[in-house]
Amino acid sequence: MRAPAPMTPALALFVREWRIARRIGGGASVGAVFFLILVAVMPFALGPDLNLLARLGPAILWIAALLATLLGLDRLFQADHEDGSLDILVTGSLPLEMAVLVKCAAHWTATALPLIVVSPLFGLMLAMTPLPLLLVAATLLAGTPALTMIGAIGAALTVSLRRGGLLMAVLSLPLTIPVLIFGVAAASAASGGAAPFLSPFLALCALSLFAIAAAPFAAAAALRHARE
Repeated sequence: MRAPAPMTPALALFVREWRIARRIGGGASVGAVFFLILVAVMPFALGPDLNLLARLGPAILWIAALLATLLGLDRLFQADHEDGSLDILVTGSLPLEMAVLVKCAAHWTATALPLIVVSPLFGLMLAMTPLPLLLVAATLLAGTPALTMIGAIGAALTVSLRRGGLLMAVLSLPLTIPVLIFGVAAASAASGGAAPFLSPFLALCALSLFAIAAAPFAAAAALRHARE
């Protein structure tokens, strides 16, 4: 009987990081609960006007997704730095840029993807109709990879700092503003806004593609500098 083929380094790293992301504070359940809390308190702050909730619903979902996606990103590289795994990643056969991309993909799969799946359900709490809910989920699917990659740069810059989560958020949040602008614009258009949906949605896709292409190199450079 033929033995199973060994996993490639990228696949093995993805499985390892996905399991770690589910165990520590960036797991899907923690992110979903945090997302739910943010969405649930908004009607109490804005009042019982259903039209107002439906109009502001896309922006609320996007802000909640932004904060929930960044949850746990400060530990993306810090644990590797503390236990010495970062040295293995830097000197291993897998290029560090590819390792960063794989780690970000595992984090996105474990945290952001479950939020996208449950976002239509949470959007019902904001009096949104079914079609806008699906389109808002599509904007989150297109935009959250950029949020994860931008957060990875902040995590790499603060990898050598203890309790660097706050500094990571301070560094990352300004860079996420373009993603938030186009994401809210596309989501608001999906909910019946005057602006077209396709233009901001395509811009959002372009931002994610650019972040996927550029962020691994920036994060890898920061990690090499921190290791010196």
